[in-house]
Amino acid sequence: MNKQKALASLGVLVVAGSVAAGCGGVKQSAAGDAISETTPFPISIALQQVGDIPADGNEISQTIEKYTNTKLNIQWIPGSAYDDKVNVMIASNEIPKLLKVQYVPNIVNSMQSGLFWEVGPYLKEFKNLSAQNPQFYDNIQVDGKVYGVPIFSEIARAAIVYRKDWLDNLGLQVPKSLDEWYNVIKAMTLNDPDKNGKNDTYGTLLFKKYNEGQTSLTTRFAVGMGAPNKWEITKDGNVIPEFMTQEYNDVLKFYRKLYEEKLINQDFAVLDSTEADKMFDSGRAGIKIAVANTAKSQQDRLSKVDPKAIVDVAPLEGPKGIRVAGQTGNSGIYVIPKSSVKTEAEVKRVLKFLDQLMDPEMATLLMRGIENKHYVKTDDNRTEFKDFTLFQREVKPYRDNLPYIEGYNVAPLKDVPIGEKGNKVTQENMKFAIPNPALTFISATYSERGKELEQMIYDAQTKYIMGKLDDAGYQAEIEKWKKAGGQKLMDEYKAEHDKRVKK
Repeated sequence: MNKQKALASLGVLVVAGSVAAGCGGVKQSAAGDAISETTPFPISIALQQVGDIPADGNEISQTIEKYTNTKLNIQWIPGSAYDDKVNVMIASNEIPKLLKVQYVPNIVNSMQSGLFWEVGPYLKEFKNLSAQNPQFYDNIQVDGKVYGVPIFSEIARAAIVYRKDWLDNLGLQVPKSLDEWYNVIKAMTLNDPDKNGKNDTYGTLLFKKYNEGQTSLTTRFAVGMGAPNKWEITKDGNVIPEFMTQEYNDVLKFYRKLYEEKLINQDFAVLDSTEADKMFDSGRAGIKIAVANTAKSQQDRLSKVDPKAIVDVAPLEGPKGIRVAGQTGNSGIYVIPKSSVKTEAEVKRVLKFLDQLMDPEMATLLMRGIENKHYVKTDDNRTEFKDFTLFQREVKPYRDNLPYIEGYNVAPLKDVPIGEKGNKVTQENMKFAIPNPALTFISATYSERGKELEQMIYDAQTKYIMGKLDDAGYQAEIEKWKKAGGQKLMDEYKAEHDKRVKK
């Protein structure tokens, strides 16, 4: 989507936000709010620890401070404790000027209660923030308002990562229908695709969380085969979950058939995803649905076991063409608390800092590091890592926490062919992203019982695949889900949809 279109979309947010400003939303700055253009602006910020905590006053931090004319006070918090720490900060109202949060019910409630500034009305003033695809902002709206800046991530990442040498050995092509998937998986399991004379391979693998979360393997696969992404809005305006659609249930029946014929691992209900990855890495499985960019690391790891192995990557294509389950498009949201940022002028100064991080100089720093230390320029105007291990240690902690978009304001990265192909597939996938239409719908039932309701379906699906439930038994479990709160959840989502349609 071009910049003009992005700005037009953000303009809608501006109008909505301006109306809300008079109702306790964005406050106009008072006289004397001007921020000094010469004195470094102090910004406290909570970041999630990635690897070792960078030393105080390190070169990356100093470079960011100098370019943005800020004085950073960074609190590094271990990943395992981050969400709990955020909740403590919010409860005690001792919050830094920038706080990374997730789009979860308690944070949504905090946004609705006015704890954070509404930033939607200001985004058009910042060239980099306003240039991004509006879907990034649509995906974090609460009641039509934007309360933060997303830490951008690819919206359409899923692809087919597969053993090309196995397909070639079997005389098969990348599958595009459930029948073709069945034939490929059966051949990779039974027909000795690696030609080692042993019956020691699987076409694909399932693992215990195969149907959970926004990166659900089953959702990604089913969307590729024509199903909706998590929820569907029907022609008559009802909002129904994916598991009540034909295309999704066709995938479950497909899994059931594979399990019954022992064409997938029989221990999937207890197998951790990391163990499944190890089986791919050791050459025991041939095809998986994963982030397109992992094809490069898959090839690297596999080559240590089988130097002749060839990994390739392809978009997910089914009967309806290429379709990719759109994700949230962020790895968190930066919110600006009203308790620590008092004025409109300060809000704009904090937003300016985030915007500056996406300027070419800062984008290059976050994505490539420092020239001639972490990376070098190539003769064809690309970049190449000089010391990737050093980059991982010194730059990655900042890159993983701050806003950037690969390919935006940074020279392309020279890579091995499979790495470049993975990047290309990811970028092209955006054109084929299928959004979750209920992503920003608010439901009291989901806030209170969403996880419990989801677990009911997860368990029923696993029992169905393993043959412990027949078709009638599985449908009975869905009816139980409805009575336990699922129907109320659907009704609340329908009310949300109807409310938005009327606006």
